[in-house]
Amino acid sequence: MEELILTIVKPLVDHPDEVKINLEESDRSITYKLSVHPEDMGKVIGKQGRVAKAIRTVVYAASGSKQQKKVFLEIVE
Repeated sequence: MEELILTIVKPLVDHPDEVKINLEESDRSITYKLSVHPEDMGKVIGKQGRVAKAIRTVVYAASGSKQQKKVFLEIVE
């Protein structure tokens, strides 16, 4: 899943080397915390959050039935 997120996000940003994903897992959920360079934050979020929503849609669809846990994607500063 992390590779999928990196594949989607790295072409969008000006600083692809600073794209990082931290994984937090609990009994019921998996949370991927995406951090990017501060200058790239707007590119990843997009106007009115459209890009972020599209990334989340793809990630949620890809993880859909494979896991019994709920998957979340957070964009952190």
